[in-house]
Amino acid sequence: MEPRDIVLEQIRHRQTRPVPYTLGWEGDVGERLDGHFGGPEWRQRLRPYIVGTAVVDTMRKVPTETPGVWRDLYGSRWRLDRRPFHLERPALTVPSLDAYCWPPPEQFLLTGEELAAARRRVEDASATCFTTAGLGWGLFESSWGIRGFEDSLVDAVAHEDFHQELLDRLTDQFLAYVDYTCQQLPGVDAIMFGDDWGDQRGVIVGPERWRRFHKPRWARIYDRVHSHGKLVITHCCGSIVDILPDAIEIGLDVLESCQPEARGMDPYALKQRFGAKLTFWGCLGSQSTIPFGTPEQIRAEVGRLVRELGRDGGFILAPAKALQPETPTANAAAVVEAFTDQDSVWQV
Repeated sequence: MEPRDIVLEQIRHRQTRPVPYTLGWEGDVGERLDGHFGGPEWRQRLRPYIVGTAVVDTMRKVPTETPGVWRDLYGSRWRLDRRPFHLERPALTVPSLDAYCWPPPEQFLLTGEELAAARRRVEDASATCFTTAGLGWGLFESSWGIRGFEDSLVDAVAHEDFHQELLDRLTDQFLAYVDYTCQQLPGVDAIMFGDDWGDQRGVIVGPERWRRFHKPRWARIYDRVHSHGKLVITHCCGSIVDILPDAIEIGLDVLESCQPEARGMDPYALKQRFGAKLTFWGCLGSQSTIPFGTPEQIRAEVGRLVRELGRDGGFILAPAKALQPETPTANAAAVVEAFTDQDSVWQV
């Protein structure tokens, strides 16, 4: 089977061998692996199961007069020259849209050569690879990007009418983004969203407020994706076990990231509870196994993941996060070897 077929089989909850995977890295990890393997040829071993693109840039930013500070299209100012990048000044410092000039969705759409390049990427890959079109940050991330993190949380308690109006505006934006993406990329397999609803302990706004504010709006967006015949993928960090039944109910097909260190996010337990209805993409610990385990422990964990989470389908193997700069070279090499030669770890 082609890589696309293998991914689709897993999403349809049918077992495959090998299990499809994705693997990315940040910082100098790639260069260190070149040295470890004696050249860049190891990169050719990575099978491109999933290829992503975008025709919408919800996180577009332009430089300001201050070095390292960029402004997004909502008017918020971000510090991008530090790790992690962070919000310097939100666009809205008061809980009101009365004097605010809301940017139309057209400002976020790629056109011209950027659009043509995205189309070519899908056209070139769609025959053999599973393709996704990303829409960047979602409703929660975008709302606090406009208001500031703390003020956004206060809004959800003290300024509910404004908070709902802001989320409604964003929902309308995302519905337009979905339509544009599916119009411009008719061959894409899935629409991918990113919204970090959880931290290590649980849902940041709390399960009940998530259900009140976010669930009905995401239901509309997911329905729109499905109306175009596409799958729904959402990236979400942290602990969201308390709302996973809700996300499944409104149409989530694939959960990407799945951090095993977060409360209640043990992938083996999640597989038992939700594996018949949801595909998990990720699950190899980026806060535990990858940086702090031994190469042998990494191989053993990859072997267990492909055997147990891959059983009956519903699994795409990946680190919970791209390999981070602090990853020891030997550990990064062990991840590459275990992912690309799963037969060698199947019984480990």
